[in-house]
Amino acid sequence: MTSAPAPETTAPADLVDAVRAVWADALETDPAAVPADASFLSLGGDSVLAVRMAAMLRKRLGTPLALADVRVEQSAAQLAALVHERSTGTGAPRPLPLDLRRREDPDAPFPLLPLQQGYFVGQQDAWELSYRSAHHYVDIGLEDIDADEAPEALQDALERLAEHQAVLRARILPDGRQHILPLDDPEAVPRLRVTDLRDADEETAAARLAEIRHEMSTEGPDPSKGCGLDMRLTLMPGDRARLHSSTSLLIVDGWSSGVFYRDLFALVSDYNAVLAPLDIDYGDYVTTLRDLPGTEAWQQDRDWWWDRLDGFPLPPALPLVADPAEVRPTLMGTRQAVLDAERWSDLRRLCTEHGVTPSAAMFAAFAAAVARACGHRRFLLNTLQLNRLPLHPDVSRLVGAFSSTMLLPVDLPAAPVFADLAGRAQQDIGDALAHNLITGVEVSRELGRRRGTHRPVAPVVFQSTLGVDAALGSEVPQEAGPLGAIDLLSHHQQLRTPQVALEVRLFELRGELVVVFSLVEELFAGADVDRMFADLMATVEALVEPEAWAAVVELPDAVDGEQAGPRRPASGRRLSVPAAASGGAEPGPPRDDTERAVAAYWHELLDRPVDERTADFFALGGDSLLAVRMLASLAREGRGRVTPRRFLRQPTVAGLAAALREPDER
Repeated sequence: MTSAPAPETTAPADLVDAVRAVWADALETDPAAVPADASFLSLGGDSVLAVRMAAMLRKRLGTPLALADVRVEQSAAQLAALVHERSTGTGAPRPLPLDLRRREDPDAPFPLLPLQQGYFVGQQDAWELSYRSAHHYVDIGLEDIDADEAPEALQDALERLAEHQAVLRARILPDGRQHILPLDDPEAVPRLRVTDLRDADEETAAARLAEIRHEMSTEGPDPSKGCGLDMRLTLMPGDRARLHSSTSLLIVDGWSSGVFYRDLFALVSDYNAVLAPLDIDYGDYVTTLRDLPGTEAWQQDRDWWWDRLDGFPLPPALPLVADPAEVRPTLMGTRQAVLDAERWSDLRRLCTEHGVTPSAAMFAAFAAAVARACGHRRFLLNTLQLNRLPLHPDVSRLVGAFSSTMLLPVDLPAAPVFADLAGRAQQDIGDALAHNLITGVEVSRELGRRRGTHRPVAPVVFQSTLGVDAALGSEVPQEAGPLGAIDLLSHHQQLRTPQVALEVRLFELRGELVVVFSLVEELFAGADVDRMFADLMATVEALVEPEAWAAVVELPDAVDGEQAGPRRPASGRRLSVPAAASGGAEPGPPRDDTERAVAAYWHELLDRPVDERTADFFALGGDSLLAVRMLASLAREGRGRVTPRRFLRQPTVAGLAAALREPDER
């Protein structure tokens, strides 16, 4: 890993001290414990906490720094020098390009962000590996609950929180926009449902609990039809309870989940509690981002990604037992393990000593496990990022679907020691995050266009929310008034994410590291998944000891999947980008009235002449959200009903015309 370059200018001492003071607040320490020449990373910071720190710098110093400017490897003196350059007009031309502004009409619809678009389109059954709802389900244990007071206190807290966090009243419109319901709308506020099993025997209570879990896991909330949050309380024998929450990924991301629970439990604990007011809401943030593509910074980031795309590898060639196009999953399977607080603390300390964030170290461990499972060292992974641009100090306090994906090509050396592998991951992640104005969804669309495929291009995902508690300034409380003691370690969860075959998630609970595989079970042999998960956990557990960082990492000889050898199931299938759907039609101008009508419709929609019947909708500049809108419009106009999945098989003028002649396929 390379260190941050020394600044060309020296900042005034008072500015260095101001940056040190911000760091001290972000790290919850004394300014005296923040040396000017120590990196943010060495002091306990990470890329997640840097988001909060960048917003604090903007508020206190008035300097609009982009996240690209704020690297965890920087010292306070280096960052102060950059702030000084910005304020004197001599800095590099990469200030944060936007100023957040309030919407003139808070009730007006506003766009979906790119990852929200992906979830919305997935819910239309457009993608392989799609679900009727993209959501995360979790239930947690409660002890010593006041069963008489808890339901009322929880409902009251939900109502007050829906007033405070407007996105909890969000709905998705059929055209793929979102809006906020007014508070006086009877459908606006989430409604708690209570199941009373206090008088049931343990067997009956366990069976009913399993039924609730299955229902909420498979039938998640859909904000295009109702509230995006489904919360329930199950009262159990012995003053125990389970708090169930199913949240749509269209309205709540990983960071937001932390904000939501902290605010909710604060309100449950005290009827008189008042949350600090928010000067902006999620809609203000999203509306401001509409101007992002017109900025030079956005265009520079686009060029940075676009220049690299042709060299991107395929996804890892993991062995499959089924074709993703042929499965219809309802749940994602789970593998889960925990690293106790003491060993996790030791591992974090070793990460700091080696100059890497825990997330970078875990990414390196996951990449190595993937390489051993697929038999080659070069492949494409997807990552989920808590990509909140620090446009306003309140951005970190909002609930919303801010997250974005980021594609990361992995090219592992033949026989690295782990410390070098982690340092390389740190550098690669930092370089990609420095160009985060373009999201992974946009990069994936362009990559799909270049490869001529409409199937998922990066279905293996790494997600880390390590450091969120520190960034939020607190963890979920141990107790919450009438809800009693909160036992986060007693939890059950399920995830449903479209276009994902396998995802690893890492997060912290009560000081412990939790590692979870979420996967489409129908795609993989169970023994292969178990072996891969055990391999990953063996590495994680070994990294608690210093000598593991100096050990050589065993990796396959093959570089690419084509060289990976015969290790695959009898079916011969492997997880990689499939060939594009065959065109099927002969080239030439539109041949009949239906084809000519489609060509004219596309000309108007895409603002481009369409003279060829084999012209591809996506190559002409269309995207998945626009395709869903187009198909809905054609159905409303009575021209024919074509499912998005069928359209994606042949998204040409001739292909759509053929589908319109034979509508209503399911």
